[in-house]
Amino acid sequence: MDKTTMLPRPGPRLYALALAMLCGVLAQPVAQAQSSVYLCLHADGRKELTDTYKAGCKALDIPGGIPAPRSRGGSSSKAAPVSTPADFPKVDNAQQKARDSDRRAILLDELKSEEAKLAQQRADKAGEPKLIAENISRTEKNIEALKREIASIK
Repeated sequence: MDKTTMLPRPGPRLYALALAMLCGVLAQPVAQAQSSVYLCLHADGRKELTDTYKAGCKALDIPGGIPAPRSRGGSSSKAAPVSTPADFPKVDNAQQKARDSDRRAILLDELKSEEAKLAQQRADKAGEPKLIAENISRTEKNIEALKREIASIK
């Protein structure tokens, strides 16, 4: 007589798991077919990747790509303006101009001290040349940042 091992019969859970896996495998090509990615080259040489076709764009073949999230509708992609709560403190124009003036004076004072520091660093040749160069570079970057900050004040 032939000896065979009797395996337990698969239950309904195993069938449900197998069915779920099969559905997942069969649905994957459909999901990939719906998620096309296009490479667009603009006249200025800029590259853009998008999920919507535009004239002159080339479809890319990306295996296993993840589809982009669906838009939530609406004709505009811009966010709606946020309204300020009624109890939010407001500053009148005169007070804001005074604050801006104070801020400008503080930044100008800091700029003046950084420029003096830079002049001192350039005149001072004692020490390791690499360290001196790093300090001068850092001070120059601080001066540039201060000038940008001052320029942004209204």
